[in-house]
Amino acid sequence: MVVWSFPASAMPVIVTTVYLFWEAGSVNWGIALWTLINIILFHAVGNTWSDYHDYMKGVDREDTFGGMSITSGQFTAKEIRQLAIILLSIAIISGLSLTICTGLPTLYWGLGGVMLTLLYPWMKFHALGDVNIFLIYSLLSILGTSFVTIGYVDLSVLWLTIPIGLITVGILHINNTRDIEHDGRAGITTFAMLIGKKASVQLYCFEILFPFVWIVVCAILGIFPYWSVIVLVALKPAIENVRQAISRLVLQRVVWLPS
Repeated sequence: MVVWSFPASAMPVIVTTVYLFWEAGSVNWGIALWTLINIILFHAVGNTWSDYHDYMKGVDREDTFGGMSITSGQFTAKEIRQLAIILLSIAIISGLSLTICTGLPTLYWGLGGVMLTLLYPWMKFHALGDVNIFLIYSLLSILGTSFVTIGYVDLSVLWLTIPIGLITVGILHINNTRDIEHDGRAGITTFAMLIGKKASVQLYCFEILFPFVWIVVCAILGIFPYWSVIVLVALKPAIENVRQAISRLVLQRVVWLPS
């Protein structure tokens, strides 16, 4: 289970809550915190469930970069599956309790999240992993957070889906770009494999840099608060990530001639 990836699921809840506080004037901070914890729980379910299926499918092996919890011998595949089931049970109980406190529509958002979480391995293996991540950690998370924190869906939060969705999908996409050869060996098809390594790197650059343009423009137009441009402090590491992705692509294209 990749703990460092949890900010990706925390981001839509935190950003949406802060945006709604600015736009609507008040939010239920306790419910927001509960929602944050619950979505991180579901993220943990997704990670362990994906690790199990990646191992069983032959995607994760000793020479691959991800899913080391099983291939390293730290845990067995059965233990990871059991952990996923336990975490899912806890997340569902927490989600049902949240539904009691906020209303029946919360159940619909939760069911959508559960379904997409469990379907993620299949969707990833069939080039739909990027769509899955955008739906869970952008659209569903943002709209659901709006409902539980202010009592209704404020459609203005849809402006947040583009920057948050692109950045989150970018994390998956660059990992799939790195793993094109290994994934091909396992007989699965990711979106990165469909469009090729060069186009994948170009898409990654867009996914990481365009959100900054979107946020600045929205701030200028008054859609976002002016202080949202504070995100520009993250532009330097974003550019560095893009530079590294391009550099590695160039290095892989070098043809070494025999001396």
